[in-house]
Amino acid sequence: MTLRVHKPLLFLLFLTTPLVACARAPEGAAPSPALAAPTVAQSPAPQLVTGLPDFTALVEQVGPGVVNIEARTGARQASRTQVPEQDEIPEIFRRMLPPGFQIPDHAPQQRRGISMGSGFIISADGYVLTNHHVIDGADEVVVRLPDRREFTAKVVGSDQQYDVALLKIEARDLPTVRLGNSAGLKPGQWVVAIGSPLGLDHSVTAGIISAVGRSASPEQRYVPFIQTDVAINRGNSGGPLLNTRGEVVGINSQIFSMSGGYMGISFAIPVDLAMGAVEQIKKTGRVSRGQLGVQVQPLTASDARGLKLSDTRGALVAEVLEDSPAAKAGLEPMDVITSFNGVAINQSSDLPPVVGALPPGTRAKVTVLRDGKPREFTVTLSELQEDPALAASSGPSTAPGAPPAAAGSNPLGIVSQEIDANTRRRLGLKADEKGVLVARINGAATREAGLQPGDVILQVGRQAVDSPAALNRQLAGARSGDTVMLLVRRGGATRFFAVTLQDE
Repeated sequence: MTLRVHKPLLFLLFLTTPLVACARAPEGAAPSPALAAPTVAQSPAPQLVTGLPDFTALVEQVGPGVVNIEARTGARQASRTQVPEQDEIPEIFRRMLPPGFQIPDHAPQQRRGISMGSGFIISADGYVLTNHHVIDGADEVVVRLPDRREFTAKVVGSDQQYDVALLKIEARDLPTVRLGNSAGLKPGQWVVAIGSPLGLDHSVTAGIISAVGRSASPEQRYVPFIQTDVAINRGNSGGPLLNTRGEVVGINSQIFSMSGGYMGISFAIPVDLAMGAVEQIKKTGRVSRGQLGVQVQPLTASDARGLKLSDTRGALVAEVLEDSPAAKAGLEPMDVITSFNGVAINQSSDLPPVVGALPPGTRAKVTVLRDGKPREFTVTLSELQEDPALAASSGPSTAPGAPPAAAGSNPLGIVSQEIDANTRRRLGLKADEKGVLVARINGAATREAGLQPGDVILQVGRQAVDSPAALNRQLAGARSGDTVMLLVRRGGATRFFAVTLQDE
């Protein structure tokens, strides 16, 4: 009897049979590489991205609580019965008028302006949150709901620094949004924006968080912005930024743009910060912030060399305001703040938001590096006041003063002169404030560091400077490769310049 095996079946058996060695190694012989035990394959890496999300349910749930806002300013546009201006009469009718005819003078009416924005309802009894800049200067604010109902809103209060405004409309049982937590946001998370860009109501865009804790502008240094790549345009301002659970984590506020349109960088105000402002506005009609009383600057690599620090983490104190909490606690220029109230300060922009978020009267711990050693101070915050106008400085004084020091009399090549009373007043210097005026700079390293004629040098390191001779003495020991820290006043602002000496 003959057994036949069909070739397809034989092939199938081959595929389903485990591969084994076809020859046996002689006893006592080392196994050949081909016969060694197979290596165990590494387990695959866990799936980090599971797929693109579907936002339809989120939009259906949150959309009813997102509103369109119109901020109206000025008088209503002229009606057809109003007297036109002389140059508004068409040429064909102008020919029919008598020679020399002039329309009587009348006061021109301001035309009505309308700016568009977005917002969202935070309570069923009619509280609406939006941006300060959306309603700033408006004579009338109109809130339009998704069901096309319109309400004239009352501005309960707003805050320019946080760019937050709280509105109230007279309605009940309104759809609201859910508020989330912005403290735990991380780069890479999906976020969604709903708003009215360019007047297109209820437009939805999505993207990811690009960064957190951004300082977007000096005017809003107390806001640690959320940076995203969500498409935002004019009209989105004041609308919600949502996480994938449909919770509001931010208020869309700004874009970075060279053209006025979206370029991939958008900024939102953290909802935790905004809701803290809302509570204050409800209670007092305004927002108050804590003040430490220091002017800080970024800590650069050159600064770190001059201060003999191992890295650039921290905020370099350039000025301590007189009678401020910082001054009373003992902080000094050239201190480096590394922690405030338990929060690490890695860069200078980290400090204002954590200070401003605390109410006046709060006691807080401040950790600094002074001469490379950590020190801790306890401060009681005062209330932040509006920044005073900065004094202007337009260069060295032309008023008579002491003659300049001789060129080359210090290693930095700084030619300085005494500051007389008139120049002191013009530069905004106090009577007891020391310093010398920079008349000329002959050193290349000093120019590269950014010093200019007209600057006032207040200190070399921690030593005050009261004359050109004192400046030259304090700089006399500097050698090539040394980094010298100069505290300089320019245009009402005070900051350190790090000058690294080089062989010229």
